Amino acid sequence: MDITLRLAQQPEADALLGRSPLAALAGMLLDQQVPMEWAFSGPYTIAGRLGRDDLDAHEIAAYDPEAFAALLSQKPAVHRYPGSMAKRLQQLCQYLVEHYDGDAAAVWEGVADGRELLTRLNELPGFGKQKAQIFLALLGKQFGVTPEGWRQAAGPYGEQDCHRSVADITGPESLEKVRAYKQEAKRAARKT
Repeated sequence: MDITLRLAQQPEADALLGRSPLAALAGMLLDQQVPMEWAFSGPYTIAGRLGRDDLDAHEIAAYDPEAFAALLSQKPAVHRYPGSMAKRLQQLCQYLVEHYDGDAAAVWEGVADGRELLTRLNELPGFGKQKAQIFLALLGKQFGVTPEGWRQAAGPYGEQDCHRSVADITGPESLEKVRAYKQEAKRAARKT
C-alpha cells in the first residue's frame, strides 16, 4: 500500500499514513478534540520518537504504559490528552495483536461487504460508530477499499462530492471546506 494522502498536511507524515495501515488507524484514533492535521501527524511523531520509520502494533502493545505515555507527552505533545491517548493507542494495538496478529490491514482485507467492515471497525477500541463510519469512508474514498455496500455502511460520510470529514480531505482547499462544514454543523447543533 502506498497511497498519496494530504491529511496531516506534512509530506513525511502523510507519506507514513499512505504506506502504513496502522499509522492511518492510529491517526483516526487520535482525531478527536484536536485539529485534524495534528491528529494525523501524530503517528509520524510517535514513530520518530520510537526511532522507527513505521509503527509496529506488537511493539506498542508491549510497551511499558508509563513510558509510552511519557513518549506521547514529550514537547510538543502528540495530543491535547497524551496520557489517555497513549492508553487508547496501546489498547488498539493490543486488540490488533490479539485479533489480527498485529496487522492493521487485516481489519479490512477479505471482508464480505461494507457492513462487515463497519462491524470490524466498530469493534476496535476507541472507535465508536461515527469514527468507524468516517474511517470506512476514508478507506473507500482514498485507499480503494470498496467492498460491496461500503458507501451505505459509511452513512453520510460515504456520499460522493461532499466535504464532511477527513475522508474528503485531499489538500488544503478541501481541508478548509471540511472545517467550514464542521463549524456550520456545530453552529446548527447549538441552535437546537
